[in-house]
Amino acid sequence: MEEEFWQRRWQENRIGFHQSEVNRFLQAHKDWFAQRLEGATFVPLCGKSQDMAWLREHVSPVLGVELSPLAIEAFFREQGLVARQTVRGAFRAYEASGIALLAGDYFALTADAAGPIGAVYDRAALIALPAPMRVRYAQHMATLLRPGTPVLLVAPFSPKGPLDGPPFAVSEDEVRALYGRDFQVCVLARHRDTPETRPELRDRGLPFSEENVYGLVRL
Repeated sequence: MEEEFWQRRWQENRIGFHQSEVNRFLQAHKDWFAQRLEGATFVPLCGKSQDMAWLREHVSPVLGVELSPLAIEAFFREQGLVARQTVRGAFRAYEASGIALLAGDYFALTADAAGPIGAVYDRAALIALPAPMRVRYAQHMATLLRPGTPVLLVAPFSPKGPLDGPPFAVSEDEVRALYGRDFQVCVLARHRDTPETRPELRDRGLPFSEENVYGLVRL
């Protein structure tokens, strides 16, 4: 999952991971983090997610980071916004209407360049990375956040092969192993489907699939 991989996916418009609607779990659980929020909501590996416009309208200003400038430009274009471009540390920043998206490598982001982060919303970042990078990702996230900062994490899991992805299946045990040192971890919701509720799972040879919603708080 190197930079070239994701740049090519956006160049070729192979973005099946993109959701055209606002995530239902974000809408259901936004009060969990909105009530304690002081600063922007950070959306790592943000792509052109519609969730960012919803967050800006209903929760707070938004800070995103994304490797592909094509994704960032598409977001503002589709929102009908003209972004002002500046340089912020190692990043090119695109800003309009309370949304600031940084073009560059998440792992190069520093707390100074990010500014005050009040909360984190992660639907598609952790699960986009293979296992070794997930460790780095979680460790780096801890360096960006102040104690008490909440993180809303949506992570699907199914018993498929460990190399299948992205998106990758991430279990509760792995979430706790990744974040347990630096974050308090709780499960806010579980949603499980079986072949009876989603017949396509039978075609894929899967006995079930889950979408789990975690609430993390920086220690």
